[in-house]
Amino acid sequence: MPEPWILVTEAALDDAAARRFVAAPSNGAVLVFHGVVRDRHEGRAVTRVEYSAYEAMAESELREVARETAREHGVEHLAVFHRLGPVAVGEASLVVAVGAPHRAAAFACGLATIDRLKARAPVFKKEIGPDGARWQEGVLPEPAP
Repeated sequence: MPEPWILVTEAALDDAAARRFVAAPSNGAVLVFHGVVRDRHEGRAVTRVEYSAYEAMAESELREVARETAREHGVEHLAVFHRLGPVAVGEASLVVAVGAPHRAAAFACGLATIDRLKARAPVFKKEIGPDGARWQEGVLPEPAP
């Protein structure tokens, strides 16, 4: 099984590169998810988010999560990219790309990867808005209905 492609960077995320990485003749499903900075959170206006992390530790945990979810869902092609530094509203802070033989595995793997990253990745988020800055504590994702 190929290793997942993990990238932690201050540069804009290249979703096309992630898509190319997970596309393969054996994959009938290619899923690319963008986690995008929104302009409001918990009733407060947001103008940008600043992400920080110890890169080596973040990459290691992202890799471990990707390996786990790929193995659990029988996925051979997975890419996880995470931004650091300032990210403006409308820009992607996370790209998860999955290539799988069938759509059910692609969606299940993508969702599991995103949920675990939110719970485990040592990436810290500070929201900046008109009323100042606020560190956002990690939250566990709600289970799907």
